[in-house]
Amino acid sequence: MNKTTRVDLHNHTTRCNHAKGTVDEYVQKAIELGIDIYGFSEHAPMDFDEKYRLAFNEMQDYISDILTAKEKYKEQIDILVGYEVDYLPNHMDKRVLNAEVDYLIGSVHFINKWGFDNPEFIGEWKNRDIDSIWQEYFNATTDMAKSGNFDIVGHLDLIKVFKYMPKKDIRLLAKDTLQAIKKADMVLEINSAGLRKPIGEIYPSKEILQEAYELDIPITFSSDAHAIEQIGAGYELAKSLAQDVGYTKSVTFKERDKKMVTF
Repeated sequence: MNKTTRVDLHNHTTRCNHAKGTVDEYVQKAIELGIDIYGFSEHAPMDFDEKYRLAFNEMQDYISDILTAKEKYKEQIDILVGYEVDYLPNHMDKRVLNAEVDYLIGSVHFINKWGFDNPEFIGEWKNRDIDSIWQEYFNATTDMAKSGNFDIVGHLDLIKVFKYMPKKDIRLLAKDTLQAIKKADMVLEINSAGLRKPIGEIYPSKEILQEAYELDIPITFSSDAHAIEQIGAGYELAKSLAQDVGYTKSVTFKERDKKMVTF
C-alpha cells in the first residue's frame, strides 16, 4: 500500500497581528495530528491594510523563526516557509515577490481596495450588485494568475464567505479564472477555513473543484490556521471532497518547485 502524506501549507503566526499561539505550539499541534508537511505562509508585508500583516522590517525575523523550527523539529515533521500575498495592483513589493521561500500563495481579499471578507466592511455588500461583485472577484483572481508571480491560489471562492450568493452559475463565473490558473501552472488549495465562517463550507465549492479536475489543475491542502485549535480542522472533509471529485495526489513545494504526493 502506498504511503500517504498529509500536507497543510497555509498557516499563520502572531506576526500578522490577528493570530494566536507560538510557532512551537503550531508545529507541536501539527505533529500531534500526524501532519507530515506543514507550511507557514504569513500575510506578506504591503503598504496597504498594514495592521493585518507582517511589517517589512519583520520579514527576516519571520523567516528566521520558521527556519529555526524547521531545524528543531526536522526528525518529526517537514516545515516549509512561504507568504500569503494579497493581489492588489500597485501595492505588491519586489521584496516579497522575489523572497527566497518555498512557495507564494496569491490571494484576493480586496476588490478596488474594499476588503470584502472583512466583517468591518460587510455593510458595503448592501450597496452593490452581488453578481457584479462575484464577477469582479473572479476578474481579479484571473489577473492574479496571469501575473505569473504565485504558486498557489488562495481560497479560490472566498467571495462566498458571508453567504451573499450570485444568481449566475458559479461555474461560468469561474471559467476564465480556472483557465488562467491552468495556463499559469498554479495549484489550487482546498482550504477548510470556510467551515468556520458564515458560509460553513470549504473553499472552493465542489462545483468549482470538479471544473478544476477536468482541467487537470493540481491541488494542495490548507487549514489557514490563525489559532492552535484551527490547525488541521476539517481535513477529513477536505480530503473526502477531493477524493469525491477524483483527486488522489496533492502538491508540496521546495524552493518554488512542485512535488506530488499521495494523500
